[in-house]
Amino acid sequence: MRLRWMTSMVVATAIAAASCGAPPAPMGAVPESASPLRSPPRQQHVQAPARETPTDVYAHDRPGMLSPRVKNLTPRVYVPNSESNTVDVINPRTFRVVHRYRVGALPQHVVPSWDLKTLWVNENKGNRLTPINPVTGRPGKPVPVGDPYNLYFTPDGSYALVMAERNNRLDFRDPHTMRLIRSLDLPCRGVNHGDFTADGSVFLASCEFSGQLVAIDWRRHRVKKVISVRAGNMPQDVKLSPDGRRFYVADMMAGGVWIINATTFRQVGFLRTGKGAHGLYVSRDSRLLYVSNRGEGTVSVVSFTRRKVVERWRIPGGGSPDMGGVSADGKQLWLSGRYHGVVYVFSTETGKLLHKIKVGQGPHGLCFYPQPGRYSLGHTGVFR
Repeated sequence: MRLRWMTSMVVATAIAAASCGAPPAPMGAVPESASPLRSPPRQQHVQAPARETPTDVYAHDRPGMLSPRVKNLTPRVYVPNSESNTVDVINPRTFRVVHRYRVGALPQHVVPSWDLKTLWVNENKGNRLTPINPVTGRPGKPVPVGDPYNLYFTPDGSYALVMAERNNRLDFRDPHTMRLIRSLDLPCRGVNHGDFTADGSVFLASCEFSGQLVAIDWRRHRVKKVISVRAGNMPQDVKLSPDGRRFYVADMMAGGVWIINATTFRQVGFLRTGKGAHGLYVSRDSRLLYVSNRGEGTVSVVSFTRRKVVERWRIPGGGSPDMGGVSADGKQLWLSGRYHGVVYVFSTETGKLLHKIKVGQGPHGLCFYPQPGRYSLGHTGVFR
């Protein structure tokens, strides 16, 4: 196990260096041409072709890789309580609620901004976004925004993408002021979650109420492709595989995860994980995908390389694990208990439930902050 960990860290370090423009390590010196006064060597040494560095889109999400912008922040967990219209703030060291703030109607998710400086509370029926300063942990003045069910940011930070779920629309907004720049009407119903391709050019979004996915060319503000998974199904969270080749899409009605080719955007597989499959979270070493099965009180652990469920964690007595995130050190998985008014804390090392923390009613998209990464793509913490 330690060898695997050391190997993954070496690969991550190499990837990080490459992304920062560091020159590739030499594969071996090529001998100089022989002098005309000397006989040539018996064997000609030919430089081996350079190996292609394996892609890992989560290479900057390893434990300890906190951006300078957030490395001195006090860790907190922000829980939007959809039915109580409040946000609970939890100290992850003591597992106690330390603050409770009243916000607008139906807060759905707490989303880190692209530049990591702000947390946005998505107040779906309140039609506004409330900023939280992660330095103080306190909310600021709300910004009027229509129908913000969820929020994402383009990889270059040029746009905030508001998932206007009931309006079947994707709104392109200024990422700082949230001023509306352009709206894109979508040929599907209930847009709510998404993720980007490895090159950042396409945004794949799920449409819960029509059982579809839409691939969006966000630079050209147009829909590239519509994918129907199956009639009557309800696709939810979307997550790109570490190698960038596949998208995983949780489906509450199908009880599992669809696998979508990230180049052709065609369905290529399905993994049954459990009833009410909902949230998707990547382990800090990029090896595993955690799937919250809201309808049966379990978390399924999927191996990316084997493309199969390798573990299942159960909540004693049942529960409703929903949205959340992995702790900065990767040792815990935090999930809201949507129908039980609690937050669950799992050990990612043993799969055991460590804590149940009582919060408001209808807790949904909680955010553990800060987390490793250079910038945020949105939701409850999708970092690159």
